[in-house]
Parts: sequence; C-alpha cells; structure tokens
Amino acid sequence: MLKENLIMLRTIHGFSQEEIAGKINISRQAYAKWESGATIPDIRKCDLLAKVYGVTVDSLIKDEKVDGIGALPPAPAGKYIWGTVTVNDRGQIVIPKGARDKYGITGGSRLIVFGDEVGIALIPAETFESGLKKFMEYAYYDANTTPE
Repeated sequence: MLKENLIMLRTIHGFSQEEIAGKINISRQAYAKWESGATIPDIRKCDLLAKVYGVTVDSLIKDEKVDGIGALPPAPAGKYIWGTVTVNDRGQIVIPKGARDKYGITGGSRLIVFGDEVGIALIPAETFESGLKKFMEYAYYDANTTPE
C-alpha cells in the first residue's frame, strides 16, 4: 500500500526518485527502498512526503481499491475518492457510506445537482441556499449603493 502509493504519486507528479529524495533530504537509494518495500519511512518523512505530494499522511499510507479499477492514487488533501457507484434503471445511485457520513447525508436530505461538460457534483441544498442568500444580499446592496 505505501510503496504503491509512493510509486503512483511520484509518477503522477512526474518526479524521479532522485528529485523526491532531494526534496526530503535523503538519498535516492533510501527512497528506492521505500518504493520497493524493503524499508518504510519514519513518521517525519511520511509527513514530508505527504506535503510534497499534496496529500494527507493518512491517505499516503492507506490503499484505496475500486472494483473493476484496482488501486487508486491518494486523493489530494481536502479531496476524497469513495469509489464507484452504479446508476440503476431509474437513474438512482447509492451514495457511499463514507460520503454520507462526511457530509451528514441521511434519508430525506436535500441535495443540489450541478454539472458541466465533465460530470456532476452534489452539494447540500442548505449550503447552496445560504450562499445564494449572501450573494443576493450583496447584489441588492451594490445595486442600491450610489457611487461617490
């Protein structure tokens, strides 16, 4: 898991082993041993690696596997990958438990569906409505303010 994540992240970011080793002040050979699984970095080095790759230490040491896809690279810090869902004949999906728990989504929750050319996104309706209310207040204020 850790060694696979190190290989995936280094490849995704286009770094050589030597470049990563230089960024965290170790030898290329030491880094190569981490990628081969011969040794593992201490927690301080894991923290440095996580910062270099823009992920959390937690995601760096865990493996995320999705049926039909295999291992996923660690998500960037503050981002999440919960796997795949299947759309049924009525267009319904089951939101993964981790996502429901993270965002407090329960039966009866209202969600706003957004989209662009690439895909769709869901946000809690209350979050959207709160932001829209603030936007309308600012728009009203700007429209009713006279320039000096």
